[in-house]
Amino acid sequence: MHLRGRLVHRITRDDVGRRVSLRITLPEGDFTDIVGVVESWSEGILTVRRRDESTVEVAENAIVASRVVPPVPPRRRGERS
Repeated sequence: MHLRGRLVHRITRDDVGRRVSLRITLPEGDFTDIVGVVESWSEGILTVRRRDESTVEVAENAIVASRVVPPVPPRRRGERS
């Protein structure tokens, strides 16, 4: 039996400033996931800041699924990065 989930694109421009999870298609046809805060969304391009502070630009038409996710929980004392 082969189970497949339904991909749903749930974020909008109103989600700029929120933490999101994106599943995008790569040029080779594979998928990858990106999690981070949407910093901007202009002319079909989203800029997402990842947890390591790097940014990535994502073409809106490459997104196959998305959703808003909770903020990163604060680190506990003594936790290593």
